[in-house]
Amino acid sequence: MKKFIEEFKAFALRGNMMDMAVGVIIGGAFSGIVTSLTDNFINPVLNLVTGGKVYSLQDWAGFASAFLSSLVNFLIMAFVLFCLLKAINKLMAFGKKPEVPAAPTTKVCPFCKTEIALEATRCPHCTSTLEEAKA
Repeated sequence: MKKFIEEFKAFALRGNMMDMAVGVIIGGAFSGIVTSLTDNFINPVLNLVTGGKVYSLQDWAGFASAFLSSLVNFLIMAFVLFCLLKAINKLMAFGKKPEVPAAPTTKVCPFCKTEIALEATRCPHCTSTLEEAKA
């Protein structure tokens, strides 16, 4: 059972799976903004232009309020999702050890300042003889 849970955790918390989940959630929240924009601005403007309906100032204020509410809901959703992912990433990195930097494989020629192999005794660019480091 423990192995099953570990496999599921590895599957569910993979980077591309989390990215897809974030995309679906943000897409759903953004569709609310688009719907609100259509219902509260585009349709009333079209009704006004075509003479279908005349709106009062209070109606327009209600439209703007509904759109701003939708926008604030989107921003809150995005912020909560950001905080949640930040916490998940911190938990995922909690048990990992920092990577040890790899040993250098090149050095810089003291004469021409180009990178050369660490074992080189002569620079292939300027043909200078390099002194071997004494340990």
